[in-house]
Amino acid sequence: MQFPRRMKRILTGDRPTGPLHLRHYIGSLKRRVALQHEYEEYVLIADVQALTDHFLHPKVVRDNVIHVALDYLAAGVDPNSTAIVIQSQVPELTELTSYYLNLVTLSRLQRNPTVKEEIRLRRFTGGVPVGFLTYPVSQAADITAFRAHLVPVGEDQLPMIEQTRKIVRLFNRCYRETLVMPDALLSTCPRLPGIDDGQKMSKSLGNTINLSDSSDTVRHKVMRMFTDASRIHAVDPGHMRGNPVFVFHDAFNPDRQKVDELKERYEKGTVGDVEVKHELAVVLNDLLEPMRKRRAAYQQDLAAVWSLLKNGTNRARVTAGETLAAVRKVLHLDYFTDSSGN
Repeated sequence: MQFPRRMKRILTGDRPTGPLHLRHYIGSLKRRVALQHEYEEYVLIADVQALTDHFLHPKVVRDNVIHVALDYLAAGVDPNSTAIVIQSQVPELTELTSYYLNLVTLSRLQRNPTVKEEIRLRRFTGGVPVGFLTYPVSQAADITAFRAHLVPVGEDQLPMIEQTRKIVRLFNRCYRETLVMPDALLSTCPRLPGIDDGQKMSKSLGNTINLSDSSDTVRHKVMRMFTDASRIHAVDPGHMRGNPVFVFHDAFNPDRQKVDELKERYEKGTVGDVEVKHELAVVLNDLLEPMRKRRAAYQQDLAAVWSLLKNGTNRARVTAGETLAAVRKVLHLDYFTDSSGN
């Protein structure tokens, strides 16, 4: 398969720890689809990073690889344009990580606010695995291996990009201008709360609406979403602030006039939670139905999907190999570049 060559590159991806959900879609996946014909794009299924906190259940990670790939394809990622890459099958990334670890201090990793928050959520027993603590360095290897100019992220991931930039800055200063300095492509969407009114929608918290959910499942999840806890009856005036249902309407409902009307009626107490939730369920199922159809089509031939993953991963190895060769050269590790070893 021949992939188009473009001037600028994007790297993005997800850890295969479960199905992708609406926060993935609105926060990054939708943008990947929109930009994939404008930039040269790599989408990484980060199974190595998934093992940092699922190391006792590697089969779960393996099984999720194909499900995440199907989510990508269902959402509209074009495998003829975008390389979908399985991280563990690009060994060049591991070698780059080992070099970059020499450029990062332990205290710096421990202070990373994103890592600190994720450690808090996971509540590790027996201490934090070194692999988990150092995964920002692995991410830096991913980004620089593909010489990505842009990395789409949410605001909570900015410390990870800054860590990569520090590594690139130090590497280029110590050796030679070898690595591309990446920039964050910040999501403009608000953080999507969970259906349980949690601060964010998260697989680990079990409060998600998944891209692969059936229409009935979506309706069921929407109807049990939290709304305004202070509102007892449908005729009571309601509040918009912190109301997950209206956060979802703002994020996904294309009928702005309808949303404004629902908000006005809600604040006046002339519309009940049931009607507002019903409208949201319709909107979300309208969004997800084309994805369900594309997913079903790809599921008919999983061998072809694995072939797409192999093609994308092979393409990634070529690009990562070029970066690794340049890194080895400036580190004076290119021992066998010719038959004499010079």
